[in-house]
Amino acid sequence: MIGNRIGLAVWLHSLKYVRQMRKYGNVHYASKRMKYVVLYCDGSTIDDTIERLESLHYVKLVSKSMRPFLKTEFQNAKPDKAKEYDYKMGI
Repeated sequence: MIGNRIGLAVWLHSLKYVRQMRKYGNVHYASKRMKYVVLYCDGSTIDDTIERLESLHYVKLVSKSMRPFLKTEFQNAKPDKAKEYDYKMGI
């Protein structure tokens, strides 16, 4: 089991290489129309994995997910005015 997972978006020239992506991590999603694969790998070896993926001839671009670095707790979140009026209708 992978402890610290980081997502990668791997853009491919052809989708026939999607099965080969499994040796680099867990394939979560593969888009046929846009030709990309969402891949989850171990966070400790992420730089090595990106270098190996970029060296493959069928890979266009590898981009790392920024979700672990974003703050998901928001301060001063204002409630929606429309929802407040819906709750007061029954009173």
